[in-house]
Amino acid sequence: MVFSSYSFLLLFLPIVLAGFAIATKLPSRRIPFVWLILCSLIYCGYWRLNDLLPLAVSILVNFSVGRVLVKDGLADTYKRLIFSVGLIFNLGMLGWFKYAGMFSDTVNTLFGFSWHVPAVVLPIAISFYTFQQIAYLFDAKNGLTREHQFIDYCLFVTFFPQLIAGPIVHHRDILPQFYGRRLSFDSSNLAIGVSLFVFGLSKKVLIADELAILVGRAFTGSPGAAGAGGVGEAELLTFGTAWLGAVAYTLQIYFDFSGYSDMAMGLGRLFGVKLPLNFNSPYRATNIIDFWRRWHITLSVFLRDYLYIPLGGNRKGKVRRYGNLIMTMLLGGMWHGASWVFVLWGGMHGFYLMVNHAWRAVFGKRDMGLTGLITCRGITFVAVVIAWVLFRAADLGEAGRFLTAMSGMNGLDGGEHIYKPLQVILIVVLLGVVFVLPNVQVMMRKYRPQFGKRLGWDGIRGLGTWRWRPEMFWMVVQGALFVVCLVQISRGGEFIYYRF
Repeated sequence: MVFSSYSFLLLFLPIVLAGFAIATKLPSRRIPFVWLILCSLIYCGYWRLNDLLPLAVSILVNFSVGRVLVKDGLADTYKRLIFSVGLIFNLGMLGWFKYAGMFSDTVNTLFGFSWHVPAVVLPIAISFYTFQQIAYLFDAKNGLTREHQFIDYCLFVTFFPQLIAGPIVHHRDILPQFYGRRLSFDSSNLAIGVSLFVFGLSKKVLIADELAILVGRAFTGSPGAAGAGGVGEAELLTFGTAWLGAVAYTLQIYFDFSGYSDMAMGLGRLFGVKLPLNFNSPYRATNIIDFWRRWHITLSVFLRDYLYIPLGGNRKGKVRRYGNLIMTMLLGGMWHGASWVFVLWGGMHGFYLMVNHAWRAVFGKRDMGLTGLITCRGITFVAVVIAWVLFRAADLGEAGRFLTAMSGMNGLDGGEHIYKPLQVILIVVLLGVVFVLPNVQVMMRKYRPQFGKRLGWDGIRGLGTWRWRPEMFWMVVQGALFVVCLVQISRGGEFIYYRF
């Protein structure tokens, strides 16, 4: 039941909203919390009922460990021991469900063993709620959190708008919104929430799902077979086709993840909860450091605060710093999936970050004019496009085939035999959109749609004046977008980040 499905839009969400509206009118302020927890568990169980068991066990264990860690007077030695138990439990559960198969396959291949690991279905959202709770335990050990009620904690972990694909919410952002207050269902939250959701739905259904068709024509898979308008196995992928396919995927994952992030934030706001910003026009980044401050922001913050800094960060010399960057990004890549292509993708970004930091160490930070800005954004964008090939490829062989074609070794045609002129124009127009137009959070910044500070505008002067307002014009625009989305939804699929 993805957000962009009839079952969610026409059945699940209306029932949840109606029940929530009734619950907020009842005497106990806890009833809306209980209602949202039950609905979130139903949402998770809809995917696979068996996924509820690891989620429930994870919540019970982490809540219990957290309660012990926040007790006054507990010796540091015992705190470290109890935290270690919690950390081993979380990493052990994630490792068993997600990485046991990859590990055994690798060992078997390298050493000729025949280890057999039972097939395990990856529980939905385990990567997200595991990292979320590791951060909670880490801060509880360091005295940065307080004792929480079990209902508050359950909603913090299970809240369905962010459960499946993030953001990786931090307790300091969400739990204070629950302290001693009622969740509200009011017209302001409704207007902001619906607008965010419709903007995100439009990105997913009208743009990302359309681009998915173009991506499939260049990468292996439907409709990539010869005779279906794509590249067959016996047909060499050429320069133009490879680059158009790679850029199409770069745009697909942008609008897919950006759309999900807007929808999650909008759903949270419908229930009076502000979720943190997770996506901020990353293709306008001027370097890779800036890119990771804009792409999957909550994952970047987690990796920085709970991996890079504990490893030593930049405090132990340049060599150690660069080693920490590589290690952090390798593990960040592995977090996305149990495949060596994800590890290499993370390693590539770790290498990019090393180069970026080394460049700054030699040349320092400099003010750049318009030419410099365009050049830096162009170089960063090309680097990101190349890395996305690893992220999209099914295996190392496909990644190598694609990168070989992008280097021009298979010929320099323009991809005309796969992409029609209008499809090429669509790709060019969408590039203009991501580089030039303000994002949804900037358009709505007056109303602070996300948790945290208001976003500024970093684009062309004048375009930043695009503003959303709760008025008739936007109601008509969004109503029309929603109707068009309903017509197109049946051809779409799940969000890319639902796989992780």
